[in-house]
Formats: sequence, structure tokens, C-alpha cells
Amino acid sequence: MAKQQMNGSRMLIEALHLEGVSVIFGYPGGAVLNVYDEIYKQDYFRHILTRHEQAAVHAADGYARASGKVGVAIITSGPGFTNAVTGIATAFTDSIPLVVISGQVPLTQIGTDSFQEIDAVGISRPCTKHNYLVKSIDELPRILKEAFYIARSGRPGPVLIDLPKDISAQVGEFDYPNSISLASYKPTTKGNAKQIKKLANAILESHNPLFYIGGGAVIANSHDLVKKLLEITQIPSVETLMARGVAQGDSNFLGMLGMHGTYAANMATSECDLLISLGARFDDRVTGKVSEFAKFAKIAHIDIDPSSIGKIINVNYPIVGDLNLVLQELIKELQDRAPTQEVVEARRAWLTKLKKWSSSHPLSYNDSQDSDVSKAVLKPQWVIEETGKILGDKAIVVTDVGQHQMWAAQFYPFSTKRQFITSGGLGTMGFGMPATMGVSVALQEMCESENKQRYAINFSGDGGILMNIQELMTCVESDIKTINIILNNGYLGMVKQWQEFFYERRLSHVKLTQPNFKLLAESFGALGLEAHDKESFREALNQAIESPKVSLINVYVDKDEIVLPMVPGGNPLYKMILE
Repeated sequence: MAKQQMNGSRMLIEALHLEGVSVIFGYPGGAVLNVYDEIYKQDYFRHILTRHEQAAVHAADGYARASGKVGVAIITSGPGFTNAVTGIATAFTDSIPLVVISGQVPLTQIGTDSFQEIDAVGISRPCTKHNYLVKSIDELPRILKEAFYIARSGRPGPVLIDLPKDISAQVGEFDYPNSISLASYKPTTKGNAKQIKKLANAILESHNPLFYIGGGAVIANSHDLVKKLLEITQIPSVETLMARGVAQGDSNFLGMLGMHGTYAANMATSECDLLISLGARFDDRVTGKVSEFAKFAKIAHIDIDPSSIGKIINVNYPIVGDLNLVLQELIKELQDRAPTQEVVEARRAWLTKLKKWSSSHPLSYNDSQDSDVSKAVLKPQWVIEETGKILGDKAIVVTDVGQHQMWAAQFYPFSTKRQFITSGGLGTMGFGMPATMGVSVALQEMCESENKQRYAINFSGDGGILMNIQELMTCVESDIKTINIILNNGYLGMVKQWQEFFYERRLSHVKLTQPNFKLLAESFGALGLEAHDKESFREALNQAIESPKVSLINVYVDKDEIVLPMVPGGNPLYKMILE
């Protein structure tokens, strides 16, 4: 656009418009009053008023994960910013592109301990990809352009712009850059050709190979290329929690690996001779005891972030680059070549062994609901499976953190891109409900263009749901339809499980006194429902699907159900608790 004179707040609005932003989540306050005055005047994008700053950032996060776009949140200074830190840190650990604009006291008051002053840049340094304190109206257009570029490029992440109130009111020239080039930040996108050839040769020679798919495959939208690679190589694969759904449906897919991974996935990782990591970071919940992780294997690690390679595990084939570009080159190297007959026979034996592991210890649970004795006890795994049967690929599944999170990853039948959204790195309780709001808003935009109905589903526990339940009011006010399913076992279930296994069943402060969730939902103007058995759950879910309102379904489930398999902390993957 042509150069124009305008105040800093208007510059922000125009920049958001030029970056294609269609929705922002926020909460006003004194330091951002100038910005909100300009929001009042604009018609470029939708603003959704949340009921807490943490929820605003989680909602922007959920929107970004579902849409693949940059999420945007606006918050005020002081406690507004500190409330938002958990949301920012959640996005940072999961590599989610956000631009968070925080208000700040005027430049002249910084360092004077003025009202609602806090060092946002200092506090956010460990949990942002980059951050800025705007010190001049002249640098604001450049900072805004850089923030979006940094957030979405390379390994994505949240960028904070701390905007002093006086800068937001000052008038300057708005000359928004068409592009940006940073001398100190140039992500490598094209993988090293020699390394890719070496990896291709290693793949062709390997007897017991395994693909290890991480959340980077989701972030990079690499689903189709990953599936093509699996198809042409016929090599088995495992997924991390953050990658759920990428390889689902492939005939040699073994499931999720890690602390609550499948028996076959964990054993395959432990006994493979070549492990090819596609956008994963070797998190401790995946590796277990590091010295025992894939100890018979040569390791290949493909990642956009060079600092991730070799940080946890020694790597034989390091490849830095955009996963899509690397996979395209790797597929070219492999598609017209075949392994030797010796390798083919060895792999046949490898697949036979994997199938035996899969059949000997499949994911399962004891669904005794049909017997008279336990008629009133629903299994949480059944609730998730049944939701999957009813909604399938029509739902994007969001979770809070705890047992229900693992059951959702294990038992929901994922089949489409970006279908599973969860706080994997930070493990943030309270993430589910506000993130689902952002997902629903993204689905509204996508479904308008695709002309089909999809649903934003949140599985939560009776503990985590109360951490951001105020966002039911946001959904009611802003006509955001979400379906929130509480798997209510009356406890902080995952903490209880650990206390039972490792603390001699000393259940210390894990039993929860609860409100009447149905009436609580209704008090917000939401649809409140309850379920005690299979029939009432099906009825409640169908009612929630048909209703235009946000809904909360309180489902009473077995309080003694545990998540299995389980690898105790510090143990190798092959030492699983199976029953």
C-alpha cells in the first residue's frame, strides 16, 4: 500500500490486514486502549473477546494448529501479560506460529515500577521464538513484518511484540515492507544432497528399518509426502503424540510410541537397525532411557531446526531442511530403486515379527458394560471410540492433559490432516476448552469454503475442565460451537495412576469435589448434558451435534481405569507395564 501517516495502533491494524489475518483473540486493558479504539473502527477482521488472557492465547494457538495460519492474540500489560505466559509457553514448546501483541506502559515510565508495568521481554525470552519492545514509531512497520515472518518460517513459534502505550498513539509514516531479509536468521530449507543420497542408500540396505514420525510432519503439512514414502518403501512407521494421524491407515503402521505407546511401536523402536526421524525431536516421553533408545540402530534425523539434531541422540545421518523438500528429494532417490533379495527376505521376517507383536499386545480395555454388575460404569476408552464411530473425520479432536489425552491418542480413529490437537510439550491443563474455540473458528472459515460441516470436539477431565471453564461464556457470546466431553472419574486421574504405581497407593490430594457440571453449563447459556451409560451417551452426543449451541457433556466413567501400556520414567521403551 502507499505510504500513509497514521498512529501506531492503526499501523498494527493495517499490518494484520496485509498479513491476511481474519480473526484475533484478545482482552482489553489500559495499555492497549488505543489499539482497541482502532479495532472498534475497523472491519478487516473479527475480534473475539475471551474471558482470560491465557485463554486468548490458547484460542489463537488452536486456530493456528487447525488452519495452518499464524494465530494472533492481543493482551494488556502487567497481569494481562503474565496471565498469557502459559499460553505462549504452550505454543513455544509445540512450535506453533503466533504473534502476540502485549500492551506496555509508556516508554518514559519503563523502569519506574509504574502501574501494571512488567518486563514482558525479559519474562518471555525463554518461551518465545523472538520478542520485541517497540522503542520508536518508525520501527513499528518493520517489526510487525518481521514478527509474522519469524513466526511462520523455519521452525515456527510464538513472537511477542511489546507495544508501549505512547508508541501506539504516536503518528508516523506507515510503509509496510513487501518482504523481509534478516542477516542473522536464514533458515535452511533445502537438505544436503549428499546426505540425502547416503540416507537413501542406508534405507535400501537396512534389514529392520523404521520411520519415526514427529509433529514436524503436521506443521510442515507433509502428510501426503510421508504416505507416499511409506508406500514406495513399505517400511513400517511409528508416530509421536504430536504426529497422530499422519500415518494412520498405512498397512505397516504400528501406532504411537513412547511412554503410552503401543507394544509393537516401542518394541520395533528398540530393535530396529535404522531409525529415520521425520520432524521429531526425541522428547523424553518418547525415548525413555536415552542410552537404551534404538540402541541397535543407526539414526537419521531430518529437521528444519539444526539445534534439535544431535541434542538428545547421536545421529548418523543429519539432514537440516524443510521436511517437504527433503522428502521430495528422498522419494526421487528411492522410487526407481529396489533393495536386494537378501534385504527383501530380511524385511519380510521383520514385518512378521512386528505383526506378532501387534497381535500379541494390541491396545485394548475390558468393556464389561453389558454385564449387570457394571451396567452403570462407562469405560473412557469406549466413549472416545464411540465418538469416533459417530463423527469420524468430521471432527477435529482437541484434548486437555491427562489420562483422557492418552486415551484419545490411542483410541480415536484419526484419518484426516491436523485432526488431533493437544498440548504435548508443556502438558498444559486448561488448554482444551479455549483451544477448541480457536479450532471451531478455523473450521467455520474452512467449512465455508469447503461447503461441509465439521465439529470441534474437546475431551477433558473433570480437573482440567475447570481451569478455563469461563470460556463457555465466550462461546455463548460469540456463537462458537464446540462440543466438550468431560471424562469424569472424580480424580486427577493421571496423578492418581502414578501414585498407585509408584507411591504405594498413597492418594495425596487427587480426589475432586465437583460442581453440577450440567447446571453450570446451563448457567452460562450453554447446553448442559449428562451420561451414565452407553445409551445416554449416544443420546447426549447426538443432541450436542444437532444443537447450534456450545455444549458440555459430563460423562461418568470408571474411576479405576488406567492408561496402558506405560513405560515408567527412566526406563527403556521395552520395559512396559502392560497390565
